[in-house]
Amino acid sequence: RMLPDLRVCPCLEKGGAPRWAVPGSARLAGAGLLLMIVFLSSPGCPARSPGVNMAEGDTLVSVDYEIFGKVQGVFFRKYTQAEGKKLGLVGWVQNTDRGTVQGQLQGPISKVRPMKEWLESTGSPKSHIDSAKFNNEKVILKLDYSDFQIVK
Repeated sequence: RMLPDLRVCPCLEKGGAPRWAVPGSARLAGAGLLLMIVFLSSPGCPARSPGVNMAEGDTLVSVDYEIFGKVQGVFFRKYTQAEGKKLGLVGWVQNTDRGTVQGQLQGPISKVRPMKEWLESTGSPKSHIDSAKFNNEKVILKLDYSDFQIVK
């Protein structure tokens, strides 16, 4: 992964040193790397690349899913929508002609993980989940949806 060009970052003082850098004689040979790591972890720096020292739970992901078992006619879609909204996720859920439920989840990975567990093991009170299949899990830069919808 390439690091941003720190010379053009407005977070720096004149001369290319971070605002909080240790002055002249107190600098150590290895301090430059340490300072760059701390600098890049500063949330206010526009030079920070997505994912550089970013908490893993903040990473946005998208994942497709299909749930197998007794999942139609048992309010599975309604409960899935409610659980997704409770976790702050967006996406959609729908019944299929194959008797399964499928959809897509998007949101922070720290919220998508518990939703995947819920889809695999909990579901609606009257459902019986045989298996859950998750595909196309990927990091995304922005959400494609603004809400969690039931598709009819």
